Amino acid sequence: MVMKEDMPLLDKINSPADLRLLKKEDLETVCRELREFIIDSVSKNPAHFGASLGVVELTVALHYAFNTPDDKIVFDVGHQAYGHKILTGRRNKFSTNRKYKGISGFPNIFESEFDAFSVGHSSTSISAALGMAIASKSKGETDRHFVAVIGDGSLTAGLAFEGLNNLTVNRNNVLVVVNDNNMAIDPNVGGMSDYLVDIATSHTYNRMRNELFTALGKLKPAGTRSRNMIVKIKNGVKTLLTKQTNIFEGLNIRYFGPVDGHDVERLAGILTDLKNIQGPKVLHVLTKKGKGFKPAEENQTAWHAPGGRFDKVTGEWVDDYPVKSEFSRFQDVFGHTIVELARINKKIVGITPAMPTGCSLNIMMKEMPDRAFDVGIAEQHAVTFSAGLAMGGMLPFCNIYSSFMQRAFDQVIHDAALQKLNAVFCLDRGGLVGPDGATHHGVYDLAYMRIIPNMTVSAPMDEIELRNLMYTAQLPNKGAFSIRYPRGTGSIANWQKPFEEIPIGKGRKLHNGNRLALLSIGPIGVSAARIIKQFAETGIDIAHYDMRFVKPLDETLLHEVFTTHTKVITLEDGCIQGGMGSAVLEFMTDNSYCNVTVKRLGIPDRFVEHGTQAELYRECNIDETGIRNAIEEMI
Repeated sequence: MVMKEDMPLLDKINSPADLRLLKKEDLETVCRELREFIIDSVSKNPAHFGASLGVVELTVALHYAFNTPDDKIVFDVGHQAYGHKILTGRRNKFSTNRKYKGISGFPNIFESEFDAFSVGHSSTSISAALGMAIASKSKGETDRHFVAVIGDGSLTAGLAFEGLNNLTVNRNNVLVVVNDNNMAIDPNVGGMSDYLVDIATSHTYNRMRNELFTALGKLKPAGTRSRNMIVKIKNGVKTLLTKQTNIFEGLNIRYFGPVDGHDVERLAGILTDLKNIQGPKVLHVLTKKGKGFKPAEENQTAWHAPGGRFDKVTGEWVDDYPVKSEFSRFQDVFGHTIVELARINKKIVGITPAMPTGCSLNIMMKEMPDRAFDVGIAEQHAVTFSAGLAMGGMLPFCNIYSSFMQRAFDQVIHDAALQKLNAVFCLDRGGLVGPDGATHHGVYDLAYMRIIPNMTVSAPMDEIELRNLMYTAQLPNKGAFSIRYPRGTGSIANWQKPFEEIPIGKGRKLHNGNRLALLSIGPIGVSAARIIKQFAETGIDIAHYDMRFVKPLDETLLHEVFTTHTKVITLEDGCIQGGMGSAVLEFMTDNSYCNVTVKRLGIPDRFVEHGTQAELYRECNIDETGIRNAIEEMI
């Protein structure tokens, strides 16, 4: 095994231009060194892992064949891009990956000219590359290439299909590289995944294709007519052997493959050849997620993003990981609670867009496989599918990460709320999520959900409240119901209590006080409660209210607050514009409470970058120190 401190080729590569100076036969060594560098780095600094290991050879071949950064490569999803970052001048900074003020874990246009498009979620690459290609063409540029590297589940999303559908409308030189590893975080699902498997595993088709290519390679086509004839022969063989039209060729996109994604020399040659073929193209590349690190190859879901340090040779954990805690993760409380509720209510079904492990719906999938659905990375479909289930008399619990729900905003309005359907949207990863950064922070849901008619918008302060809100949401005639909760552990060890209904739109008073009132929503209220307890021990009593609902607001509670206090603080880990604090100000204005001073604490009006959750909450002044300082300023 090559050790990180002995990487004679990788150490010389400070940009892809350096890579392109090497002989093609040196590329395998570069790949070996690059893979070891990633393993060594992530073993010390936990981050995404398996996806980038799987595309080492593809990444090297792409930068070897294309003239980056003039040619543009869009990695989709972004956590495939570690090798790309290392080869493009960030090798010496890679130890800061996903750390506060360090480099991002995803491509970021503000970080490097080699990052063609900022990518944090998925399925944007084809549309983005097409847009870049058309813009380039409009400027008269004829020798630039645009590559969309789409994989790790990204081809299951509707946006990817929309991009493919539009790819041949205008002349362009877009190359779509389908990185086919049959995985997202969990195994891929759906017809496209099955289709790619059929192509990749058809021995007859692949044998005859290779024989045909060999025969055709001996010919010297005389111009466009001969080339078109060859394409027709090739497509005819594909149709005959697969018993179906190639879906890409059916869209008038030339298809090549499947090819071995771990043969770097052949990949580099194929990519170089494809540069000379005009028009949109698809190259189907077969890779293995976690390639080169046996534990990651054998358990691809667990090693998608290991959360702790590990031995880079054996894969054994260096730290106590998974971290042991007396408290449970909110996602696991959801996972166990939906199973409990589903045993009671036979109408309940679970839906997730490709995150069964991430949101713990896999617990229900194991016990009730016919009542839990992974729909792939397809948030819009997940919501409308849920609406259809609700229309058919089922009671869907649709679990989507807060930042990913933004993609399905229109569907929530038109397909669920407008039709007054009883669908429950559980928004995991609410608030600041940490090292994943700006693309993943779930800070907008309180604001965008509260503007929707017929929508109940809630956030539990703790695990018991989460269970009770889930119980309440599945009771008859509750309509569209949003429940948001954060990444990480809660604050109550013994949370498996009997269910209790929570009256819709009713908050609760947690502490009496006359100096000022603090209104919080969600688990950030736990931090506020600790601070308020400390003030009480010094004789300063502060009233604390857990709002529980942003919509409908508890107007009775707010009348009490504004008639008994002249100083009020609102606290949330959502965006400060349009969130709970804004809702409170609207109430205050509508009811002419003019003698009250209100201070809002929340996420400022800017995109927050990456770091630990503690670092980011401190930066936004909503950690315990920030809460304490705000209280001291008010009193």
